[in-house]
Amino acid sequence: MQITTPDIGVDKATVAEILVKVGDTIAVDDSIVLLESDKASVEVPSTSAGVVKSILVSQGDEVAEGAVLIELQAEDGSTDVVEPQQADASQKTSENTPTALPDQEIMQEIASHQPKASAAPEAQAGSQVVDVQVPDIGVEKATVGEILVAVGDEIEVDQSIVVVESDKATVEVPSTVSGMVESIEIKDGDTIKEGVVILKVKTAVSAAQAPTEAPQAPVAQAATQEKAVEAPQTPAAPAGDVEIAVPDLGVDKAAVAEILVQVGDTVEKDQSIIVVESDKATVEVPSTAAGVIKAIHVELGQNVSQGLALVTIEAEAAPVAAKAEVAKAAEESKVPATKAVPAPAASSNQAVATSDNVDKLTKEQNAANSKVYAGPAVRKLARELGVVLADVKASGPHARVMKEDLKAYVKSRLTAPQAAPVAAAAQVAGLPKLPDFSAFGGVEEKTLTRLQQVSIPQLSLNNFIPQVTQFDAADITELEAWRNELKGNFKKDGIGLTIMAFIIKAVAHLLKEEREFAGHLADDGKSVLLRNEIHMGIAVATPDGLTVPVLRHPDQKSIKQIAVELGELSQKARDKKLSPKDLQGANFTITSLGSIGGTAFTPLVNWPQVAILGISPATMQPVWNGEGFDPRLMLPLSLSYDHRVINGADAARFTNKLTKLLKDIRTLLI
Repeated sequence: MQITTPDIGVDKATVAEILVKVGDTIAVDDSIVLLESDKASVEVPSTSAGVVKSILVSQGDEVAEGAVLIELQAEDGSTDVVEPQQADASQKTSENTPTALPDQEIMQEIASHQPKASAAPEAQAGSQVVDVQVPDIGVEKATVGEILVAVGDEIEVDQSIVVVESDKATVEVPSTVSGMVESIEIKDGDTIKEGVVILKVKTAVSAAQAPTEAPQAPVAQAATQEKAVEAPQTPAAPAGDVEIAVPDLGVDKAAVAEILVQVGDTVEKDQSIIVVESDKATVEVPSTAAGVIKAIHVELGQNVSQGLALVTIEAEAAPVAAKAEVAKAAEESKVPATKAVPAPAASSNQAVATSDNVDKLTKEQNAANSKVYAGPAVRKLARELGVVLADVKASGPHARVMKEDLKAYVKSRLTAPQAAPVAAAAQVAGLPKLPDFSAFGGVEEKTLTRLQQVSIPQLSLNNFIPQVTQFDAADITELEAWRNELKGNFKKDGIGLTIMAFIIKAVAHLLKEEREFAGHLADDGKSVLLRNEIHMGIAVATPDGLTVPVLRHPDQKSIKQIAVELGELSQKARDKKLSPKDLQGANFTITSLGSIGGTAFTPLVNWPQVAILGISPATMQPVWNGEGFDPRLMLPLSLSYDHRVINGADAARFTNKLTKLLKDIRTLLI
C-alpha cells in the first residue's frame, strides 16, 4: 500500500525531514514526512496502518500532489506480497536487461501492481485490478456511513460506491472506473481520509494493451535510467528551452495588450510576462519556469488563443531539471498501470500550459475552497485561475464542482460587463488611504460577508447617478383594517398577509401608467428604454446582508398570489437558495424598514433602474379633516429617482397617485 502526497495547497514542496524508517510500525495519522514550501511547513500523516516497507523519497526532494512517499505492508503481511511467478518473471527481465534494473526493489514494486499470478490468464485476456481511492472530499477525515456495493458487483464510472459522513455533511463517493468489484478494503464505521483505498476493481483493457503494459514497464524504466546517465553529456541549452503558452483563459481569443519582458531578460517562475485582453477583461499570463527570455513569439495587438506559444525561455539549471524529470518518471513507474504516464513526444506547449500552477488565492479563500465538494484536479485549477469554488455553481453528482463548471464560471466572468468593477476602481481611486490608527487604540478587523463584498461595486454605481428623493405619506387606515379582516383566513392556508403585498400591487398598477419609472436610460443618454413587462425587486434582509429577489409580473397577479410568492422568495433568500435567475431582470425596487423604526430615509437607486421606493414604519398621527383632527395610520414613502430621466414634478405626481391608491385600494378596480 502506497502513501502519497495529499493536496497541500501549493504546487510543490520540499521534503525537509523523513520521520519514519524502514521497519517502523505506524498507525493511521502518524506523521511520516515533513514538507516545506516558501510559505509553510506541513507534516504529512499516514492514511493507513502497517509496517514501513520502503521509503521512496529522500531529504531535499521536491514533491507534488500524488507523489508516492512511502510503501506500507500490513502488519499481517497480507498487503503487497509479490507472487513467486511474478518475481521469477522480474528476475528474468533483469537478466535480459542488466543495465536497466540497478534497483531490484523498484522492479518488485512494479511487479506488485501487476495482476497476481493466479489472475495471469485473465490479464492476458484483457483485464487489470485498479485501486479506487477516497478523493478530496473537502474535510480532513470522514466516517464510512454505508457501503453501496458488494464484491462481484458490476459498477460504472461515477456510480456511488460508498457514503462518507463528517460532522458537517454526508457525501456519496463515486467510482472513477468501471468494472467488477474484486474486494472491499474498508468497512462501516471506519475513519478514512483522502488517498485511502476503498475498493479493488477489475477493469477491462484493450487487447493491445493487456500483453504489452506489464513487460514494457521495466523496459521504459531502463530507457529512462539510461537517459539519466547520458543527460550530463548532452548540451544544456536545448534541454533547457521551455515554451510558455497561453493558458485556458475561458474565452476563444484575446489580444496581446502589453509585453512585460524583452529578449535577454531574466525572469522568475510565476513572474508576469504578457498581458492579454478580451473586450471585457484583462489577464496577466505568468511564466511557468525561471530562466532567460530567448525569443518572443507574439506582437502587441495580436490575437492569441489557448496553446499558442508566447515566449521561449532558456530555463536555469537544465541538467538538474532533467534529473528531476527522471526521478519523477521513476516515481510514476511505481504507480498502478491505470495511471497513464505522459508520452515523451507530447507537445512542449501543452506540457507547460498544464503542468505548473500559480496559487492566486488568499489564505481565507483557500480555506473557503476546502469546504466545497470538488476533486484535487479541480482544486488545483481553481488555485491557478484564482477562483473561489464557493462562487461556482456545481453540476456534478451531489453538488460536486466539475472542471466544466469552473471553466464556465471563468468564461462568464471574462465576458460579463465590467461596468461595476470599473466604477468600484473609480471610487477607490477617489478616496485617500485610511490613516494609521495605532496611536489611537488600534483597530479590530471584521471581514465583510461575501454578499456585502460583491454588493460594493453595484452600490458604487450610485455615485454616477444624480439622485433625488421625494417624500410623502399615505393614509392606510382603511387598508390596514381590511388586511386585519383578511389575514385570519390567509393564516389558515399558511399564508402571511403583510401590507407589502398591497403596496406591491398598487405600485405595479401605477407603473403601467408611469412607464418611465420602470424604464432605463439608454447608453447614449438620448432616450429612455421603456420595458414591456414589470419585474419588481423586493429587498430582503438576511444575516449576510441585503439581497433583492425579483417578483415577476405583479401587475398580473392577485393580492393572494403576491403574498404567497413574497413569502417564498423571502424564505429562499434567508436560506441562501436563490438562483441567479431569481435576482435578475428587475426594473423597479421596493425596500422596507418594516417595524424597525425611523420616519424616512433615502434609498439608493439600483442601476440600471431609475427609481426605488422606500417604506418606513406606519404610525398613528393626527390628521386635519377640515373641522378637527382624526387619528389616522400614516405610511411614510421615500421615492428616490434618477433626475436625468425623471423630473421632480413627475416624482411628486407618482407618489401622490400612490397615496390615493393605498388610501382606497378599491380604485384599482376602476
